[in-house]
Amino acid sequence: MNEATIKTTIFQLLKRIAPENDPSTLMPDENIREALNIDSFDALQFIVAISEKLNVDIPEEDYGKTATLKSLMAYLQQKIKH
Repeated sequence: MNEATIKTTIFQLLKRIAPENDPSTLMPDENIREALNIDSFDALQFIVAISEKLNVDIPEEDYGKTATLKSLMAYLQQKIKH
């Protein structure tokens, strides 16, 4: 799976969680939750949705590695390679 496909999937899932926001405006180092005003419950739903959609296991202790678009992309690319 390439970077563009992963990013498109992230944006689609974020749009479902926060329909009033445009995820494509996120800067790479911007905190996703803060930028899109996502509460902790919606953030958890987002992580679960990514996990299911991309078929990757994201353990709770790794949630901190998914805070920004850049860190989330790097994390997912590493997980998908293995």
